[in-house]
Amino acid sequence: MRGWWQDLTDLVLPAECGGCGRSRTVLCPECRAALSGAAPRRVRPVPEPPGLPEVHAAAPYGDEVRAALLAHKERGALTLAGALGTALAGAVRAAAAGPEGGPVLLVPVPSARRAVRARGHDPVRRIALAAAGELRRVGTPARVVAVLRQRRAVADQSGLDSRRRLENLAGALEVRAGGARLLGGGRPVLVDDLITTGASLTEAARAVRHALVHEGGRTAVYAHPTREEMGERMAGSTRGTVVRAAVIAAPPDSFETNRN
Repeated sequence: MRGWWQDLTDLVLPAECGGCGRSRTVLCPECRAALSGAAPRRVRPVPEPPGLPEVHAAAPYGDEVRAALLAHKERGALTLAGALGTALAGAVRAAAAGPEGGPVLLVPVPSARRAVRARGHDPVRRIALAAAGELRRVGTPARVVAVLRQRRAVADQSGLDSRRRLENLAGALEVRAGGARLLGGGRPVLVDDLITTGASLTEAARAVRHALVHEGGRTAVYAHPTREEMGERMAGSTRGTVVRAAVIAAPPDSFETNRN
C-alpha cells in the first residue's frame, strides 16, 4: 500500500525523466546534454522556403529530445519547461548575435486556439517565457512579445508536404494592433519548439515584416539582406531590423554542418 508521503512525493517530483524515462527526475543529465550540450547551429530545411529567416537550433530532433518535446507539449509535463527554455535560450543567443542593439524580443509562433484548448496550455509561449528568464539570468535583456495571432483557421499540417504547408499557412498570421511599435524596440527573434519544413516560421516572418514595414512606417525588415539593402542600412537611409528565428530542435539533416 502506498504511503501518504509517496503520494506527496509524486506531486513534487516527476515519476520519470521526460527524455528517457529514468525515474525521479525532471530530465536526467544525459538528456539535458542532448538538449543543451552542443553549441546551437544554423539550420536550413530542404527545400528552403523563400522568405525563411535565419534559424538557429539547439539540438537535432530525435530520441530523447523528441520525447522531451512531446512530453511537454502533448502530455502536459510542465516541469520540463525550464530545461526546454534553457535550450531555446542558447539558440536565441546565437540567432540574436550581431551589431543590432536593444533587448532581445522573443516572438512565439502561435498555436491554433483549438490546439491550446485541447492541450490545456500553450507550450511554445511557456517555453519562450522560460527562455527569456534564462537570458535575463545571464545578463541578456530579453522579454516575450506575444504579438502574433492567427487571422484565419488553417488545416492540420500533419501529412502535408512542404509546398502544401506553405499554401496552408500563407496569410494565416498577423501582428496584433500596436505590435509593430513593440517589435521596433529591440531585436525580434521568432521562437518555436521545432522546425520541420519551415512553413510556420516563414509565415510568421512575413507577418512581422508586413507589420514593421506597413504599420511601423519607418522600419524596413530584411530576412536575408541583399547587398543593396545592406548598403542602405550602413548609410543610415533607413532603420533596418533583421528578423531571425530560434528553435529547440530541427531534423538532423537540416544542420548545415551535416551536409556534404
